[in-house]
Amino acid sequence: MRMSRLFSTTWRKTAESIEIPSHDLLLRAGFIRQHAAGVFSLLPLAVRTARRIEEIVRSEMEAIGGQEVSMPVVNPAEIWKESGRFYRIDAEMSRFKDRAGRDMVLAMTHEEPAADLVRREIHSYKQLPALIYHIQTKWRDDPRPRGGLIRVREFVMKDSYSLDADQAGLDVQYEAHYHAYERIFTRCGIPAVAVEADSGMMGGSGSHEFIYLDPYGEDTVIRCPGCGYTANRQVAESGKPGPTNEEPLPVEKVSTPGTTTIDALAALMGTGPSRLAKAVFLMGSPADGAEDDPERFILAVIRGDLDANETKLARAAGVKAMRPASDAEIRERGIVPGYGSPIGMKRDGAVVIADDSVEKTPNLTAGANEEGFHLRNVNYGREFTADTVADIAAADAGHPCPRCGNPLEADRGIEVGNIFKLGTRYSESMGCSFLDAEGRERPVFMGSYGIGIGRLMACIAEEHHDERGLAWPMAVAPYHVYLADLCKTPARAEELYVKLAGSGTEVLFDDRRERAGVKFMDADLIGIPIRITVGERGLEKGCVELKRRTGDEIEMVPLDEVETRIRAMIAEG
Repeated sequence: MRMSRLFSTTWRKTAESIEIPSHDLLLRAGFIRQHAAGVFSLLPLAVRTARRIEEIVRSEMEAIGGQEVSMPVVNPAEIWKESGRFYRIDAEMSRFKDRAGRDMVLAMTHEEPAADLVRREIHSYKQLPALIYHIQTKWRDDPRPRGGLIRVREFVMKDSYSLDADQAGLDVQYEAHYHAYERIFTRCGIPAVAVEADSGMMGGSGSHEFIYLDPYGEDTVIRCPGCGYTANRQVAESGKPGPTNEEPLPVEKVSTPGTTTIDALAALMGTGPSRLAKAVFLMGSPADGAEDDPERFILAVIRGDLDANETKLARAAGVKAMRPASDAEIRERGIVPGYGSPIGMKRDGAVVIADDSVEKTPNLTAGANEEGFHLRNVNYGREFTADTVADIAAADAGHPCPRCGNPLEADRGIEVGNIFKLGTRYSESMGCSFLDAEGRERPVFMGSYGIGIGRLMACIAEEHHDERGLAWPMAVAPYHVYLADLCKTPARAEELYVKLAGSGTEVLFDDRRERAGVKFMDADLIGIPIRITVGERGLEKGCVELKRRTGDEIEMVPLDEVETRIRAMIAEG
């Protein structure tokens, strides 16, 4: 490709609103352009890199037995209603009616279409195991798109679906994907780490995320440097040491005027936050209800030295989304804001969740549901009970590791892939069954596995850049060679371009009549791995300049050796 004909331009300045390096560099290097919040076009350079990533993904999927299919972006709503997710997913799913008045949705993932295919095609145990995958556009109306391609509304994803006769088979395919993902990210030049994760709206019995550690990431990874425990903060556990062998004491009503925060109460009581019971009031949308089902009032009780984890709490309460309860909604339950607790509240239709730290810690101080008063020596099971006792605490840096007790560490990161053990979650609700060897009908065990192509490209840009621009690894670079012509007449550079291209080398030929400084700045900004410079002084010696994007050394290579040298450099990566 000739730069003079390339459908993109480079920019010299950074847009003021951009904070993430990959977003800035992909814009300035002419890879992407934005149309709306979270909606981008990929220009030719980005398309070439995306295709290289897809080639890597395809090769690893097919290496573990994957067969490529193509499923539609527009889905009939009926299959999403069968699975129940039509009602459980909020406004992130875009719904509309076709011209015949039928409900339709834009797919944000493809478990439902995959299950629909499975029930049409899989009938016998002899057809299992199987693995299908596709690389397709998704639409998720994210309320907070950010970071260029890191968090978008329209995106391309590889998602694969494993099909097995039993849990043991699912475990085998899950493990195969785990290692395939490790190879994919290594080949793309990304040091991703696998962490335990929440299954979220996908459902199922187990999940891992592959996280690229980056300070601009929105995910928090909790890890233990001692034993290696690693998990997404959404599901991470931590130790909760508390008092032992302490007998329950008689409850006492204590005057605490103007004391509506944990810090103020701890100071007044002369105790640490771990001896206080903190109440959190929320309204939650039922996970299994229709869109017009009423919200549920949720009261969560957790020890004062801990914070509630929204993901864990929503799962324990069985809701799909939560919002803070208003003062009016709190008072309707007989609860006084600032002095609230489950003691004496109206519980009809409400859900009370207690963190396991509350159950295990005796003699806590809790709200009395009376203005200006708290209760000392409140004990779970005596003064109040909960509908559910669970771990709803957010793990954080410094907390004890749940396995070895060492202090945990926290890092920011970006999710670049995820894998889920769906089990029979979709096959049972959508009738995906097969006949086993004895002629009995059984549900298909499914797994779901995703990688966002655009997000992965952005993370590669995050990992591989410097102050001058992008520095793509050879495996995903849009071209192998950036050929800069600095001669007064283009004949010699043109000859080398034709020769290299004819031998299979992918070359971006900068044939523009620009100054050397402009060409070198663009070469560094675009980040192609190898730069060849054809100049008058080098040609006088029968040589051209050869330079790697990631190094400063310039090598003079005879013209008749260039082709061989380039092939060797491409092979080296």
